[in-house]
Amino acid sequence: MTLGRREVMLAGLGAGLTAAVGPRAANARDDVARDAFSTYGVAPADGAISQTATLQEAADAAARTGTPLFLPAGSYSTARLTLKSGTHIHGVPGLTILRYITGGAILETEGTDNVRLVGLVLDGGGAALGENGALLKATEATHLDVSDCRFMGSSEDGVVLRRASGRISDCEFGDITRAALFSEDADGLEISHNHVHDCGDNGILVWRSEIGEDATIVSGNRIERIAANSGGSGQNGNGVNIFRAGSVMVTQNRIADCAFSAIRSNAGSNCQMVANSCTRLGEVALYAEYGFEGAVIANNIVDTAAMGISVTNFNEGGRLAVVQGNIVRNLFLRKTGEIRGIGIGVEADSVVSGNVIEGAPSYGIVVGWGDYLRDVSVTDNVIRKAHIGIGVSVSPEAGTALITDNLIDGAKDGAIRAMKGPTPIGPDLARDSAEAFRNLAVYANVGR
Repeated sequence: MTLGRREVMLAGLGAGLTAAVGPRAANARDDVARDAFSTYGVAPADGAISQTATLQEAADAAARTGTPLFLPAGSYSTARLTLKSGTHIHGVPGLTILRYITGGAILETEGTDNVRLVGLVLDGGGAALGENGALLKATEATHLDVSDCRFMGSSEDGVVLRRASGRISDCEFGDITRAALFSEDADGLEISHNHVHDCGDNGILVWRSEIGEDATIVSGNRIERIAANSGGSGQNGNGVNIFRAGSVMVTQNRIADCAFSAIRSNAGSNCQMVANSCTRLGEVALYAEYGFEGAVIANNIVDTAAMGISVTNFNEGGRLAVVQGNIVRNLFLRKTGEIRGIGIGVEADSVVSGNVIEGAPSYGIVVGWGDYLRDVSVTDNVIRKAHIGIGVSVSPEAGTALITDNLIDGAKDGAIRAMKGPTPIGPDLARDSAEAFRNLAVYANVGR
């Protein structure tokens, strides 16, 4: 092959670069890598003795000098360690294990900035942490960065954050008695790409002490096997639970096998539930309830739940929603409590469009409940194999509903039916006129 001038010049440049990064340059890089971390004399004792004092001294030195503490692979038994601003602790992912002895937490930080934890296993071993205990507790912590860590075997919560900002990413939470991660009054928090499994009460909680904007992002997490061991009617048993926290984004999560909901937002205004995959839920899969204003529930998949999507509690101020582009299928009737078996339910100031619902033993879509209905548009949905395709309230105080251009196939007791409370009345409005009902505009639907 004949080489041109361009190839010769590039070959010469490559040779020059190779010479520049020869043995001396490579050794310099290795020295920098070695100097970037320090063990501060700490070595694992495989749990034989408490290393609390040694670890605390090393963590303090790391914060003071700015050189991260590196903990080699092995087991370290410790009581609670308190981390100062600037503390960076790095371990070997899955192999550097901090085992809890006592103190209500393994790691705790308060009023700090720039604390970073990477590659650690925090193992509670099921030992009693005490009330409000957690494996990691951070209060008023800014720029907190926790990644590639594992939180296992907690008798209380996994991680508890209060007034924290930063990110919790690429971590694993498992065998947690209460909640994997609890955040209250966050200020710029990202919870992303974590694996949460086998929790006794909840997966991820995003709460505020008072109603207000929170803006936490919960994205790309895998959440599964969440029980409701502490009981209740929905406060437990959820993959993601939002309470009083506004502007929270819950996107692209895979959530399965929760006793109650995949995502439950209570009084969380401007919440977005977008592009989540939700399977095998014991109650309502995606829930916006109580005193909220603004919810977008779009492009999600719900497969197997007592109810797919609920936007409710207009009587408590719950209003203003878009429910669009979701697939909801394989609904079931609950053996106890409310019957459910409903695809989508909405009450006030909402648009329901472009959804596909299949296999609803009760209703495909329920519009309003009793007097609680105002300004709902239901258009361009496909409903297959429901007992009743669409049920809409015609109670005396119910507001207006527009139902148009929906395709309903295989409804056993009517494609579109008026409802007084839970009872369907009158003819199938997909075939007969809705003029008898002053609050309805129903036209151009196909029911067969």
